[in-house]
Amino acid sequence: ISAPRVIAALKLSFGTALFAAIINGVIGTLLAWVLVRYTFPGRKIIDAMIDLPFALPTAVAGIALTALYAPAGWVGQFATDLGFKIAYTPLGITLALTFVTLPFVVRTVQPVLADIPREVEEAAACLGAKPLQVFRHILAPALLPAWLTGFALAFARGVGEYGSVIFIAGNMPMKTEILPLLIMVKLDQYDYTGATAIGVLMLVVSFILLLLINLLQRRIETP
Repeated sequence: ISAPRVIAALKLSFGTALFAAIINGVIGTLLAWVLVRYTFPGRKIIDAMIDLPFALPTAVAGIALTALYAPAGWVGQFATDLGFKIAYTPLGITLALTFVTLPFVVRTVQPVLADIPREVEEAAACLGAKPLQVFRHILAPALLPAWLTGFALAFARGVGEYGSVIFIAGNMPMKTEILPLLIMVKLDQYDYTGATAIGVLMLVVSFILLLLINLLQRRIETP
């Protein structure tokens, strides 16, 4: 587990999963806010599409995202014109994980946000509170435990994601090779000891990170 190839895959898997969870923490909260607080044409369609990553096979998602972000794809060609690549880079992996893990944040924040009475926000505004103050002192304390739960779920799913990532990653050792793929490589080589060691490493690191998040969540919830 101290081999440079394993360390590189470890940094890539946990780093991209962390960035994807942070991005979804922002985008997912905004989406939940819009779906709960506003009524507009197509709202139910957007609400239903949030769960699309749950229903879509991960391999299908990976192929579709690769076709979209590849240098000749609809989005990838514009990135190529600007001088950078999306597919076959850590950026592409992060975007794939963002797509797959988005529902975890939205579906954990949305019901909590729906339970907060709008009258509380209106009362604070009538007392002179600015929108940022309303969010900081009223909404954020109520949403933070649910947000941490969604963040932890998105992070955990991102670390172990395989099907939607292997197509867009390019699977280049030391560059875009993720830990789950490295485990599969070890198994194909009948290196069961190496595969088990990497799996235990993922388990230990994931457990420590999730434990820290849960302890933080419990500390916030305790009055």
